[in-house]
Amino acid sequence: MTDLNQPAFQNCTGRAGDVTEIDTLVVGAGQAGVAMSEHLSKLGVPHLVLERNRIAEAWRTGRWDSLVANGPAWHDRFPGLEFDGLAPDAFASKDQVAAYFEAYAKKFDAPIRTGVEVKSVIRNVDRPGFTIETSEGVIRARHVVAATGPFQRPVVPPIAPKDERLTQIHSAQYRNPQQLPEGGVLVVGAGSSGVQIADELQRAGKQVYLSVGPHDRPPRAYRNRDFCWWLGVLGLWDAEAAQPGKEHVTIAVSGARGGHTVDFRGLAHQGVTLVGLTKSFNDGVVAFQSDLAENIARGDENYLSLLDAADAYIARNGLDLPEEPEARATYQDPDCVTNPVLELDLVAAGVTAIIWATGYAVDYSWLNVNAFDAKGKPQHQRGVSTEPGVYFLGLPWLSRRGSTFIWGVWHDAKHIADHIATQRKYLAYRDASQRQAED
Repeated sequence: MTDLNQPAFQNCTGRAGDVTEIDTLVVGAGQAGVAMSEHLSKLGVPHLVLERNRIAEAWRTGRWDSLVANGPAWHDRFPGLEFDGLAPDAFASKDQVAAYFEAYAKKFDAPIRTGVEVKSVIRNVDRPGFTIETSEGVIRARHVVAATGPFQRPVVPPIAPKDERLTQIHSAQYRNPQQLPEGGVLVVGAGSSGVQIADELQRAGKQVYLSVGPHDRPPRAYRNRDFCWWLGVLGLWDAEAAQPGKEHVTIAVSGARGGHTVDFRGLAHQGVTLVGLTKSFNDGVVAFQSDLAENIARGDENYLSLLDAADAYIARNGLDLPEEPEARATYQDPDCVTNPVLELDLVAAGVTAIIWATGYAVDYSWLNVNAFDAKGKPQHQRGVSTEPGVYFLGLPWLSRRGSTFIWGVWHDAKHIADHIATQRKYLAYRDASQRQAED
């Protein structure tokens, strides 16, 4: 049995009696796990990071080929390292992001073990901490950090038709237009993923129908500043709670082709047919809600409110930033907005594929502890769970709006690492009689 303060993954071969002990086990080596490891290393907390695939695997194989980060390189990074060979205002490709996290982990020699799957975590009954079953043996740890993030299980809604004539994939499985059959495509979901995929498919010559629900639509940039900068100086990244009713509203933004503002009317004029929220399928006919105009109007309100807040900030602080009146110009409403399509016969329309850009759910089936509510939602305060010794990292609104962004998860990881270090100080306490006896 290895020492509790030994950070290496030793004696974890699966043989009877072989158990590794470590103070803190971090599950997942994406952006959350790497950030967690850095802060634990700085605090001298012995720890181990387990990753069932490779570092930042989701960026490598869980994204489409042309994906780039939605924030510029100066913003979407950790404080301790810049992107190598990338201009600050450029948008990193998915491969560059994966390479960045590998380089970052190497920078401080993170104790990461790849190719190891965590199968279960249970609290010990007769001793502190937890017993962890992995694909390479047993580990005992006093603290466990679930750093697997929010994008664990692609979600396809139950309304998806059972129709063998249609190719149906989640956006997590989409790679490029060439993988789809000939014919049109219905993209369901108009957040960042759905919008970018629909745009790419239309530019590749596909007839595309894009189902648009409620969304926020920030400008890519305004008055010579990226929207990431605006949300920062306006304090919006640090908002600690979502506006009521907007907890699950998607953000339509894109770094593709050098970055641009998502404009749904512009997509329609480009050739994409916009439709409302997808309601149901029946015998090859899909029905849509009559909410398209309303959803676009609310997205416009969100867009204009940020422009107004930016203008007020500039005036209040006397900044010399160029005016940009053209940012408030809009396309006329296209016909698909004024005369919305409420039903679509997929065969008649030549639609042969559906891409479900409908988000993800978490999967903590391996974490068998008392840290979830009746619906399976993690219960925590800034990542510190209701189960002492268990922590969550990388979830939306963990502490603020920016919690799922690269820089945001780094700050959340610092808070959790500080909490673990404080607990270790209490556990290291020796009373006066014990110290006297040892002396």
